[in-house]
Amino acid sequence: MQHRRSDEPNLWPALFAEAQRYAFHLEQRDSYAVPEETERIKRYLAGETPPVDTNRTWPDLIHNATGRGVIVSRVRVVTVPHTDYHRWLLSVTNVRVDDGEDIRYLPRHLAGEVPPDDWWLFDATKVAYNLSTESGEPAGLAITTDPRIAEYCANVKERLWKLAIPYAEYVKSDFTRQ
Repeated sequence: MQHRRSDEPNLWPALFAEAQRYAFHLEQRDSYAVPEETERIKRYLAGETPPVDTNRTWPDLIHNATGRGVIVSRVRVVTVPHTDYHRWLLSVTNVRVDDGEDIRYLPRHLAGEVPPDDWWLFDATKVAYNLSTESGEPAGLAITTDPRIAEYCANVKERLWKLAIPYAEYVKSDFTRQ
């Protein structure tokens, strides 16, 4: 069993390269303070055209994984009505779907019990917790291969996936009009 914590951004390529079957992300926060997103969100909320994200690091990571047959998916558990952050995120999620991710949304009031942390589950054997500061800024990863934790996360993944609504359907639903 392995446990480690790291602020190293270079862990993502290794985690995705090691994945053989799937990489699943649970997102459950109503907002995130990712510095690279600040300007785009501000412009979106002001009704302006946000600058295009030209960083190809994440899309390339997803393309490489899905090109090897790895399924990359995520469930976003969201409060309805949506926060400003999630209204913006809904407006740009199509880009991530086009990159190859299967993204689904689940209104918080329909989710039942949701773990308090965001995490990635790789092949039901490795969990990478997204750490953040009190203000919501990224603060690295905590990675474990504890089989009990991985099994718990796999069970959460299966339960929430069945309840969640695919992005293309969700953006047309009444949940986005509240």
